[in-house]
Amino acid sequence: MSKTIINAQHAPAPIGPYSQAVMTGNLLFVSGQIAIDPKTGNIEAKDAAAETTQVMQNIAAILGAAGLGFEHVVKTTVFLSHMSLFTIVNEVYGNYFSNNFPARETVAVKGLPKNVNVEISVIAAK
Repeated sequence: MSKTIINAQHAPAPIGPYSQAVMTGNLLFVSGQIAIDPKTGNIEAKDAAAETTQVMQNIAAILGAAGLGFEHVVKTTVFLSHMSLFTIVNEVYGNYFSNNFPARETVAVKGLPKNVNVEISVIAAK
């Protein structure tokens, strides 16, 4: 098994000992992304909708660095600080996909890194 580490310049650097994404075979595993603005390294988003937009932009940058796009995403995992954010996050998230939506689960968790409200990871296939 070979694996290639993907590092996108226009996505935030990892905040721990992990890679932005790993490609193995025809699968790309993108680590959970939070709303870190790659230009500042800070959380600039003021609400869940803005957080979700930044998260999806970060994912887009990583997918692009691997030569892929949202049409290649086959699975997503959405972590929320509270399930009351589900509808707001869904509205933003849905703008990044057309038809043929990926499989997904959404879970509410007790806490997320940097006290954000949204974290999303994806798996994409060539």
